[in-house]
Amino acid sequence: MASRSDDARAPRLGRRSLLTLGALPIIGAPLVADAASAQTTVLIQPSIGQQTIQGFGGMNHTVWISDLTAAQRDTAFGNGAGQLGFSILRIPVHEDRSNWSREVATAQRAVALGAKVLASPWNPPASMTETFSGGKRLRYDQYGAYAQHLNDFVVFMRNNGVELYAISVQNEPDYAHDWTAWTAAEIVRFLKENSGVISTRVMAPESFQYRKNLSDPILNDAAALANMDILGAHLYGTQPADFPYPLFQQKGAGKELWMSEVYYPNSSDSADLWPGALDVGEHVHRALVNGRFQAYIWWYIRRGYGPMREDGQISKRGANLAHYSKWVRPGYQRITATANPQSGVYISAFKSGSRIVIVAVNKNASAVYLPFTLEGGGTGSFATWVTTSSQTLAASNAVPMTNGSFGSQLPAQSIRTYVLN
Repeated sequence: MASRSDDARAPRLGRRSLLTLGALPIIGAPLVADAASAQTTVLIQPSIGQQTIQGFGGMNHTVWISDLTAAQRDTAFGNGAGQLGFSILRIPVHEDRSNWSREVATAQRAVALGAKVLASPWNPPASMTETFSGGKRLRYDQYGAYAQHLNDFVVFMRNNGVELYAISVQNEPDYAHDWTAWTAAEIVRFLKENSGVISTRVMAPESFQYRKNLSDPILNDAAALANMDILGAHLYGTQPADFPYPLFQQKGAGKELWMSEVYYPNSSDSADLWPGALDVGEHVHRALVNGRFQAYIWWYIRRGYGPMREDGQISKRGANLAHYSKWVRPGYQRITATANPQSGVYISAFKSGSRIVIVAVNKNASAVYLPFTLEGGGTGSFATWVTTSSQTLAASNAVPMTNGSFGSQLPAQSIRTYVLN
């Protein structure tokens, strides 16, 4: 496929929509059937830390769709009222160098607003590839040249005021119907023998479905693992039961774990469909809690099914993302919390110093009252924001806490963020 300029006609998006819808339950249903816990009090334990959050964000691809406008850049990466608070921008490494400059303006503004920039290639330059029975691959005698190509992009962006946080070896090497395919052995070889020349962090393998058979060989090869800084994965159709990765927890010390692309639950519905948009809030929760991902990156930032509508305004799906991205900032640590106190309710919690952030999703058709206990908490007040069918990131009533205890009601079919400074 040469372009994603028209999502309705793009073969990859059509296949992926079918894959996603076929692999997951219908919109509005819980991703898995969680039994209600007998313990309904939500226990927040700041002393038991989990992963460090790197951020939330989305993709800009100026060859397939038009660039974000200046105002849309601020909406995406600013963190004021009516802004998404994104802290990660993903951009492509075009095989045609003449297109590299197209990605500069948005990347420059994202960096100015404090965001990290990740770059992912879909194809090497055509002169470096060859066809084979499985499609297209990088010629084995061009591995060194390809590593230099990637580093040239790093240097180009650096010279334009954008220090890339990381660059990927290949976008979705295991879903390469329309771009370059890599086997696990080829990725391991490239990491071991060639990626050392790249002057920024290196991400691999960006499997389209978090297929562990593509990343297990990296984790099991000390030399390859030494040259991989971030394990990147996409979650298209991936079941929540497959989000945990014990081998990464065992061998990935010092490495980062990013969910580097998804749209969810589909690319066909309006991003303002309610309560369907709450699926996004639950999906982020599960990526962070079940998958222990440190980053969550959407596909196109501006799209009818995305976090920003084509008119530049935040969608309901975008509001669900923003309930995390606006208040769970880079460097915050996820802390232990009762994740599923009752059916259809999902809780995650985070801290930065003495600041506590709680995100609560209620997918039930009725309001839910929850008692909370914050271990070590004293007396204070949580500022809160809520999104419902009729409200979007709206400031809500403050919730008082006494001796570490408080109670709060979650409106029917809502997502609510609590912040204790």
